[in-house]
Amino acid sequence: MTHHRIGMIVPSSNVTVETEIPALLAHHADATFSFHGSRMRMHTVSPEELAAMNAQRGRCVDELADAGVDALLYACLVAVMAAGPGEHRRVEEEVAAQLRERGLPAGLVSSAGALVEALHAMPARRIALVTPYMRPLAEQVVAYLEAEGLEVLDWVALEVADNADVGCIPGDRVMAAARGLDLTGAEALVISACVQMPSLPLIPVAEAEFGLPVLSAATAGAFCLLRSLGVRADLPDAGSLLRQRSGTPVR
Repeated sequence: MTHHRIGMIVPSSNVTVETEIPALLAHHADATFSFHGSRMRMHTVSPEELAAMNAQRGRCVDELADAGVDALLYACLVAVMAAGPGEHRRVEEEVAAQLRERGLPAGLVSSAGALVEALHAMPARRIALVTPYMRPLAEQVVAYLEAEGLEVLDWVALEVADNADVGCIPGDRVMAAARGLDLTGAEALVISACVQMPSLPLIPVAEAEFGLPVLSAATAGAFCLLRSLGVRADLPDAGSLLRQRSGTPVR
């Protein structure tokens, strides 16, 4: 059984991703993981605070490089998507270059890039989306995904601006929002387009209720971390995305 160190760069007010990613990967049959975090100051999910937070990225990468991580997750989806189409590629290239300068061949995943990659891997082009963001930021997320060749058939913004409050959004509110979406023709439902909005208990329930694949920023991040490490993406009770078997499609 192999062991891998996972580094996570997270907003200072985020508490969910450091709970959900370890909870997911703890159930892997063939590997073990340890988790090592570095934080960027951010409290309100606004364009100004997101930009200020992104400016702290270099320090965080250096801190995690000191820990010799094997893979790194840049865990703030909207901070990347709010910067405009294709931004995850630029961010990932810059972080990879910084890691190379430190002599660290770590796999690199951003939450924004992970959601795009996971949807294409399923494959699911026509999707519906639940976001916690204020409407202007949610619109940027939708535009970002559509620029990546996805079709967002319907979406909802729960309009929670305080990032600490996003981590406390109850599951019944998220499920109610999902039930209000028009899922006609959808190939997948993204039940949480944010690593801070809790999602894990909802995914198997939502798949059973809606009859289509359900994923979140957290399960997409776990999927892409495993891919970056060359580890099989097969985890129990985490939805269709993570029911992969070697040599078979995601579904």
